[in-house]
Amino acid sequence: MPVILAIESSCDETSVAICNNGKITANVIANQTIHENYGGVIPELASRVHQQNIVPVIQQALKDANVTKKELNAVAFTRGPGLLGSLLVGVSFAKSFALALDLPLISVNHMHAHILAHFIDDPKPSFPFLCLTVSGGHTQIVLVKDYFDMEIVGETLDDAAGEAFDKTAKILNLPYPGGPLIDKYAALGDPLAFKFPEPQIKDLNYSFSGLKTAILYFIRKQELENPNFIEERLADICASVQHSIVHILLNKLKKAANQYGIRQIAIAGGVSANSGLRNTLAATAEKEGWEVFIPAFQYCTDNAGMIAIAGYQKYLKQDFVGQEVSPMSRMEF
Repeated sequence: MPVILAIESSCDETSVAICNNGKITANVIANQTIHENYGGVIPELASRVHQQNIVPVIQQALKDANVTKKELNAVAFTRGPGLLGSLLVGVSFAKSFALALDLPLISVNHMHAHILAHFIDDPKPSFPFLCLTVSGGHTQIVLVKDYFDMEIVGETLDDAAGEAFDKTAKILNLPYPGGPLIDKYAALGDPLAFKFPEPQIKDLNYSFSGLKTAILYFIRKQELENPNFIEERLADICASVQHSIVHILLNKLKKAANQYGIRQIAIAGGVSANSGLRNTLAATAEKEGWEVFIPAFQYCTDNAGMIAIAGYQKYLKQDFVGQEVSPMSRMEF
């Protein structure tokens, strides 16, 4: 019955979780509000705040799980990909913590962990399944054959879907983080009010840079004719942008499901919390005969619970790393 402490620090959330024999018994997340003042994550500030947060977050996780340091069997951590300064804090602490307690270290790929978040709670998918992983930094369709046998069958050629949401929010003068606000306003608008171009890519890859540019030029043109356009049509703009991004995402996912003959579909990553994506996926699933899996909200955004469940699977394989391990801002899938 391994008890694993897991640390996630790839961006601006300091998170620690406890996994007790495959069950997540604590998942503490400390968010960094300081970045709201700058309209995006400032890497140097993020790493400094991680240093301030990590000890109290670990203490809270141990308290929530009702375990002591002596009861731990391993320490898992996010090695990458992510912001190097942020990763350095988590990796360094994990190494020191494990060394002091004479515990084995488990290195986890952040993107693998997003997919393995589906194995935290029931119902769980069975292999093989397709996972659409969408976040601020990644957009991928992954063929998941086993816990660590995964193949990227489609990915963005430029910008991620989450970045398209965030950049649109910035164009609309919405505060950071803007993605959830677009989702909020979209619920009040007409998704067919404005039409934006869909990238013409024949395979399973994505592209969102052209859509971002089209949105920017559209807003500029409308503001020349009506300076109050954003204020007057905010809900319709958000609904139309969200409809376009979701439509692009699901068209490729549908193509992948047909190509590989798979009907078990999962979504993961921060954008999987988007209600427009969830609702459209549910409607598509009913039409296509898919069985859909979406993690609980707390396991969609960056969190240590997903690192812990990935660490648990690696522990079962006795897949450990040594003290020479170092963080990687870019990490092979």
